[in-house]
Amino acid sequence: MAEYDEKSGLPFDRGYLECGLPCFLQESIEQMKKAWKKLDAGEEYLQWDCDFCNLQSDINTTEVNGMISSEQAWYLREKYLRIEKHEFIE
Repeated sequence: MAEYDEKSGLPFDRGYLECGLPCFLQESIEQMKKAWKKLDAGEEYLQWDCDFCNLQSDINTTEVNGMISSEQAWYLREKYLRIEKHEFIE
């Protein structure tokens, strides 16, 4: 299997979108990873909603302030918040 999309030339592994993230965003991602690990293991974790909101806020802030691209922001939302992006056609 090819490692790169023939049309775009971009790698199929989009992990490169996590390079160069601001430290505060990386910290929020790490906290969300810990939260998902607990929840996926069936543990009760009452801070999940705070971790989720903090990460969502940090993603939004970095995107709006031009610190990350919209593509990076959606990659992070999909991967760490488990949010799907829906394209609306008018």
